Formats: sequence, structure tokens, C-alpha cells
Amino acid sequence: MKFFIDTANIEEIKELIPFGIIDGVTTNPSLIAASNRDIFEVLDEICGLVSGPISAEVTATDYNEMIKEAKKLVSISKNIVIKVPLTKDGLKACSELRNKDINVNVTLCFSPSQALIAAKCGASYISPFIGRLDDISHDGMQLIQDIRSIYDNYPEYDTQILAASLRHPNHLVEAALVGADVSTLPPNIIHKLFNHPLTDLGLKSFLDDWAKSKQIINPK
Repeated sequence: MKFFIDTANIEEIKELIPFGIIDGVTTNPSLIAASNRDIFEVLDEICGLVSGPISAEVTATDYNEMIKEAKKLVSISKNIVIKVPLTKDGLKACSELRNKDINVNVTLCFSPSQALIAAKCGASYISPFIGRLDDISHDGMQLIQDIRSIYDNYPEYDTQILAASLRHPNHLVEAALVGADVSTLPPNIIHKLFNHPLTDLGLKSFLDDWAKSKQIINPK
């Protein structure tokens, strides 16, 4: 599974790059606004840090304006992926952009039928929002499983399932178990993946025993 980091905060990205686990970045208008920076400036800096796919979302809702915004965004870098909402205009823009060999992330997916039509329109990525479905007492992970089953039935679809709106580490594990290709995670969730109380207790026990032995591996 590929890991994308869901942020427009440069310092958060820099902190996680040395671990070698960040395969790409997803942004959205809310994250860009939270950065308090110019969208082109921050996306350009992100592209300079991460060589993988960088999702940049259009803010227009009209097809023609989406295409205009997309052309400006892809001029930033070759690894920009245009993010469009799962609306009629968004899917029309997706089809047009894919015809121009521009990668597209179709976002705000909440049903298998939406995922199917997005694949038909050539989406590079489909982003089902798991947490938001869970919030309204729907089974978000079932959506991932349904999409996986549909896509597996039709090998001609090469749309990757990008699990989004993940709220905790178990969401990540569940998404991996049902076959999501990518998960996009906020930095705070990624940091939680490293931790387990038994790891901390085990390490403390090993170090306590080592201290009692009075041995030194690297004496001065």
C-alpha cells in the first residue's frame, strides 16, 4: 500500500520524509487555506520535496473553469495530480484531462456507483471518504470493499483506490486488508502508527537488564 500524507504544511512533510514512507501528498482547499500561503508557492515547494503524486484540487465547480484551473496547476510540476469533485462537471473534466494524459484524483466519493462512473471516466485515483460515512452511521470500510470487488471484476479499469478521511490507525489497517491501493493520512495519524505501549515496555525492560550487566558496546 502507498502512503500519502494529507497536508499542505511543509514542516509536517519534512518531518516524515526521512522515514522513507511518504509516497505522495494530497491537498485540498481547506488544507491550502490553513497553510496561509499562496497555493502555487506551497504546491511548488511540496513538489520539490516529494517526487511522487501531489494532488492539487480545483476550486471551480463549472467544467470550463475547472479545465482552466487545472491547466494552471499542472504547470507547477509534472507530478501534480488534478483533484476534482465527484460531480457531473468534475467527471466531465476528469475525462477531458485524462485525454490529455493528465492524472486525476476524483474526490468526495461516497458510493460504489460513483466509483464505477469515475473509473469509466478514466480517473487515476478514486477517493472514498471513510470517516465521513462512519460519522453518519454508514460503514465506510464496506465502501472500500465494494469498490475493490467492482474494480477487480473489470481489469480494464486501472483506477487506484485512495482511502481518504481516515481517522485512526485501525482505519488504515482495515483499508489495507480490503485492498485499498493508497491511503492518505493526516500527519498525526501517521505518527501514531509507530507507537505501541508493549514496544515501550519491552524496550525499557531490555535497557534495564543491559544497565545491570554494566557492559558497554561503544566505550570511549
